[in-house]
Amino acid sequence: MSLDPPTYLASLQSNIRQRPIPWDGAVRAGTLTEEQLGKIRAVDKVKKETRKQTIESDLDGYRILFVGDGAGKKSVLELAAKRQDVVQYILVLLSDLLDTAPALSKALFQTGDPYRHFLPLLAHSTNPDDPIPLLTAIVLVRLMASSRDESPATIDKALPTLFSYLSSLTKNSDAGLQDIGVQEYSSLLYGHASRQQFWAQRSETVGPLIDILRTAAGVGGNGDASASLWSGTTATMRSGAFEGSLGGGVGLQLLYHVLLVLWQLSFGAADVGDDLNEEYDIVLLYTQLLRLSPKEKTTRLLVSTLYNLLSTNQNTLLPTAVLARLPALLQNLSTRQFADPDLQEDMGKLRELLEEYQKTKTTFDEYVAEVNSGHLRWSPPHRNTVFWAENARKILDYENGEVVRKLAEIMKKPWDNDKAVLAIACNDVGCLVREVPEKRYQLEKLGLKSRIMELMAEADENVRWESLRALGGWLKYSFDTK
Repeated sequence: MSLDPPTYLASLQSNIRQRPIPWDGAVRAGTLTEEQLGKIRAVDKVKKETRKQTIESDLDGYRILFVGDGAGKKSVLELAAKRQDVVQYILVLLSDLLDTAPALSKALFQTGDPYRHFLPLLAHSTNPDDPIPLLTAIVLVRLMASSRDESPATIDKALPTLFSYLSSLTKNSDAGLQDIGVQEYSSLLYGHASRQQFWAQRSETVGPLIDILRTAAGVGGNGDASASLWSGTTATMRSGAFEGSLGGGVGLQLLYHVLLVLWQLSFGAADVGDDLNEEYDIVLLYTQLLRLSPKEKTTRLLVSTLYNLLSTNQNTLLPTAVLARLPALLQNLSTRQFADPDLQEDMGKLRELLEEYQKTKTTFDEYVAEVNSGHLRWSPPHRNTVFWAENARKILDYENGEVVRKLAEIMKKPWDNDKAVLAIACNDVGCLVREVPEKRYQLEKLGLKSRIMELMAEADENVRWESLRALGGWLKYSFDTK
């Protein structure tokens, strides 16, 4: 998918193209050879078609020009290493040539390892104003994307290094550099192997993109983003913000490009879907973004990504989607007139998928799904005495105690931004003790009784009250058995 180059990058490349280079003096100084200069002049500042014909008629010569011959004949980048102006010019020229003549990218691999002279340039300096690392990254992206190479030299060596560099751009405070990093990611996710490597480095690659989306959803910054999303305490959007940006000033173009990258990643949903949701609450986050989505193009990517994830991981992700109230949101969105037929189709398929799931879902399934989500809210089962009378024993026995173990994990957290979770958990433990008192030992072994006693000292009044009620049931049955 072709995207317009970010303004900063286009401006930088344009300025470098227009710089006068004293080529003849550079030849006399040994910065490059006469032969190399001849090849540069043959393709520099000429029409694209002329450039393409020239390269295709001498692919071997241009391969040697940029990467050497592997047998002693140095590339122009090696000879010009001390002349930064020449190196910058060559990098921009090579990027242009790879766009103009795709055959060149495959030719460069005939040397064996075309990356050996480029990868060191990614670490050329720590000065953020040095354009060489950025220009090198652009060349590498064009080379990989154009060749669609999946050899070990690319996937095992060059790609991880390039992803690490691009991740430094996505974490930059400058939105222009962020957008460059994100767009270059998109160009690289051309196949299963590159997407696998992108996911393998997710702390560097995916994590910063999720941070951008959380900021756009109004839950960026400090605190528990998941708790804010589940409790509905996201920041309120500024009036008129949809015209140019979402929460935290995230620009719509940057938002679109981030969504595009994660949409590409979602084509490997069978491999990444469950972990993507477990680590980043992607279903909940995307549901919130769908509520806020100001443009049809962002809505299309959100819906398509959700469909890819949910249709591939139905057992694990459909319950979470229902808890996130995605079905009701889709019902509301169905009243809007969308022009994009792909969006209409994906939204219809997503609604149908959720409707089919809900036809078979019981209240017990709903409760288990909520506990497994890692977050609790005051949904109907918690206060329903009939529910507990019918399901308490089943909850304790389900999957060899998996639900109560998950409940114990939830209670171990402090939930500083959403104390209601602790109050709800205390309520549930109290209900289990009341309905199945002979299984108290099972809960005690998980540390639930001692945790409830700790929560009696909580500052939050509701947590203190629910913990007291739960402990009261424990004490009642303790006295009754004496």
